[in-house]
Amino acid sequence: MPRIPLAFPFVAAMASMLATAPALAQSAPWPGKPVTIVVPFPPGGGTDTGARLLAEQLTRRWGQTVVIENKGGAAGQIGADLVAKARPDGYTLLMGNVGTQSINPVLYKKLPYDASKAFAPITLVAELPLAMMVNPQVPAKTVQAFIAHAKARPGQLSYSSSGAGGGPHLAAEMFKDSTGSFIVHVPYRGGGPAVSDLIAGHVQLSFMTVFEASAHLKAGKLRALAVTSDKRVPALPDVPTLSEAGVPGFNSISWIGLLAPAGTPPEVTDKVATDVRAVMAQDEVKRKFSDLGAIPAAGTPASFARLIEDDRKRYAQIIQDRGITVE
Repeated sequence: MPRIPLAFPFVAAMASMLATAPALAQSAPWPGKPVTIVVPFPPGGGTDTGARLLAEQLTRRWGQTVVIENKGGAAGQIGADLVAKARPDGYTLLMGNVGTQSINPVLYKKLPYDASKAFAPITLVAELPLAMMVNPQVPAKTVQAFIAHAKARPGQLSYSSSGAGGGPHLAAEMFKDSTGSFIVHVPYRGGGPAVSDLIAGHVQLSFMTVFEASAHLKAGKLRALAVTSDKRVPALPDVPTLSEAGVPGFNSISWIGLLAPAGTPPEVTDKVATDVRAVMAQDEVKRKFSDLGAIPAAGTPASFARLIEDDRKRYAQIIQDRGITVE
């Protein structure tokens, strides 16, 4: 009978340890290092503001730094593409919005990623009603007065947006179509620059989230004529809806939500969704979002996926019916 070398038990033990190492690594608590949330727009817009408020709370909850990385450009496509191609381990997430996830895929003929397959929806974070904002130098104090002002100056007024194809762009085009007014579109690389030029008077009008406009409203730098939701916004109780102001049936809101690269483990996306729901349920957090004009609305990955798909179909119909194209 051949003798078994004494080294065999040691080799066998080492082989067993090496075989189980990946499983042990996979079972390590997540997150074990800082998490990056990519905002596909410059700082200052509603998507960026919401991401920063959420990141602050998740940093406390996870004991790991949650970093915001702004990657603006191409109506959010650059930042979204970065996340779509990131390693699917949960450490690179996307704060998308209705524009990046539901409008771009039906407005642009070609995207650098397959919007239907590139992401794993995690959770809606908040709904963001839009407001019809004007520079205070514009004489119109009501929606009807602005419509009359614009019709008397066809092509002489302009409006800013966070980028061609975003929710604010489509809301403005819907307003123009509904009122028969001709106002020139000036797209920017995000909500922040669009607001800055409205305040500076380089453009006269903008549809933007109440979230990103509230501080400027309080400072008297902008004037809100209406909100685009079907109900008034608690943060602006005296501002009518567009339907109330004489543009019947108008309803267009934005939203922000977290997504991960496709292939991210479900246990990670479920954990993020659960933790975001817990954060957004805190009275302090709800108050912060509500005071800025946002409506906290965290949910499950499945419900967020349905929202993205439903809005994609809805905006595809709007784009087709109104003949909206990117410039």
